[in-house]
Amino acid sequence: MTHLIALPVLIPLVTGLLLVMLAGKGFRLTRTLSLVSAAIMVLVSFLLVYTADSGAVQVYAMGDWAPPFGIVLVLDRLSALMVATTSVLAFFSLWYAASTMDHPAYNLNGLIHLLLVGINGAFLTGDLFNLFVCFEVLLLASYGLLVQGGGPDRARFGLHYVILNLAGSSLFLIAVATLYGVTGTLNMADLAGRVQTLSGDDAPIVAAAGLLFLVVFGLKSAMVPLYFWLPKAYASASAPVAALFAIMTKIGVYSIVRVYTLVFGDSAGHLANLIQPFLWPLALVTLAVGIVGLLSARNLRMQVSYLVIVSVGTLLAGVALNSAAALSATFYYLIHSTWVCGALYLIVDLIRRQRSRGDDTIVSGPLLPQHTLLGLLFFAGAISIAGLPPLSGFVGKVMLLQAAGASSSAAWLWGLVLVGGLASITALSRSGSTLFWRTDGTLSDLPRTPFWPIAAATGLLATSLVLALWGEAVTRYTQAMAEQLFQADIYVRSVLGRAGAGE
Repeated sequence: MTHLIALPVLIPLVTGLLLVMLAGKGFRLTRTLSLVSAAIMVLVSFLLVYTADSGAVQVYAMGDWAPPFGIVLVLDRLSALMVATTSVLAFFSLWYAASTMDHPAYNLNGLIHLLLVGINGAFLTGDLFNLFVCFEVLLLASYGLLVQGGGPDRARFGLHYVILNLAGSSLFLIAVATLYGVTGTLNMADLAGRVQTLSGDDAPIVAAAGLLFLVVFGLKSAMVPLYFWLPKAYASASAPVAALFAIMTKIGVYSIVRVYTLVFGDSAGHLANLIQPFLWPLALVTLAVGIVGLLSARNLRMQVSYLVIVSVGTLLAGVALNSAAALSATFYYLIHSTWVCGALYLIVDLIRRQRSRGDDTIVSGPLLPQHTLLGLLFFAGAISIAGLPPLSGFVGKVMLLQAAGASSSAAWLWGLVLVGGLASITALSRSGSTLFWRTDGTLSDLPRTPFWPIAAATGLLATSLVLALWGEAVTRYTQAMAEQLFQADIYVRSVLGRAGAGE
C-alpha cells in the first residue's frame, strides 16, 4: 500500500513523456491515453483518501534513503485531499479538451500531465527544496499551456506570468538557501524540531526566511498585492487550461497551511504563528479586491477570474482564523470553489462558441442555439459560486462563518463574505440576463455544441451537488484533517521515524 503514494507523480510523468513522444502520431491515440491515465489518477487519488482517512501519516522514502537526508513523499489527510481535488478537475478538463481542441500541434495533453507531476509532487513532498523543484516543474508546463492556441493576448499576458513567477522562484530559492544555511536541513519535519530550539541570534534570520516564503506563496495564491497577474492571464487562456488553473492558486494556499502549521506553528518557540499578524488583513483586502473586480468586469472570463480571487481571499481568511473548525470549513470551501470555478470557465467557453467571433463581452446579441441548456448551466454555476442553497457554496460559507464566531474582528469577515455573495449574484445575474434574455431578436447561425463538451462541463459542475449531498462525510474528513494539522508532532514522528520505503 505504501508504494501508492508515488503513483500521483509517476502516472502523469510516464503519461506525459509518452504523449510527448507520440506527438503527431495519431491524435485519437494520444487523447485516449490521456483520458485513461486521468481516470486512473482519479481512482488512485480516492484510494489515497481512503488510506489517509485512517489517521496514519505514511512516508515513502525515494531510493530507500531515510529522512531527513533523502527525498520523501508524505501522505496525510491534507495531501490526499489536494491530490483528489486536482485529479477530478484534471479529468474533466482533459475530457473537455479532447472534445473541443482537435489540433495535434498543441500537445495540450502532454503538457497537462507534466503540469500534474509538479502539482501532485508539491502536495506530497515533505521537503522544502523539493517543493521548489515541483513549483518549477508545474510552472514550466504552465508557461506552455498559457499560450496554447496562440494570439497576442495569450503571448502578452503569458509573458507577464512568466516574469513574475521567475521573480517568485528567485525569492523562493533565496529563502530556501537562507533556511538551510541556518538550520542545516530542508526536510519540513526536521525543520519543525530545529526551529523550536533556535538561538536568539538565528531566530531573526529564520523569521526573515519565513516571511519571504509568505511573499512567494502569496504570489502563487494571488494574494494582494500580488494578485494582478491572474485575471488577464486566466481570462486569455484556453478554456480547459483556465479550468485546470483553478487549482494553481490553491497550491499557494496549501503551502501556507503546510509550512506555517508544521514549521512555524504553535510549537515553534519564538517564531510561533509567524504570519498571523499579516495574514488576516491581507486576506480581507484580497477578498475586497476580488469583489470590486467582479463587479467591474465586462466579460465573462474576467468575471470568473475575479471569482477565483474572491475564493482565495475567503480561503486565506479561514486559514488566518487559525482553528480546527476554520481549517475544516476552509478546505471544504477549497474543494467547492476549485471545481465550480473550473466548471464556469468551461461553461463560459460553451457560451462563447455560440456567439459571433467567440465573444464573451457582456452585451446583448443573437439568441444562442442552445440558450435554454446553457442558461441553466450558467444559472446553476452562478448560484453555487454565490453561496445559495442547496449547493456546496452555501454549506462552505456557513461553516466558515460559524467558525469565525461573533468577535469584533470576525465581523469584517461576515460583512465581506455576505457582500461577496451579493456581488456574485448581482454580477452574474447581470451577465445571465444580458446574454440569455436581452437578445436582439435574431438567432445565432453558429452550430450547436456537441454532446461531449457539454457533458464534461456538466459533470464538473455536478460536483457541487455531490459535495452538498455528501457534505456530512466530507466535513467529517476535513474536520479530522484539520485536527491532524494541529498535531504536528504526529507528522514529525512519522517522517523522522521512517527508515525507508521498504518498511
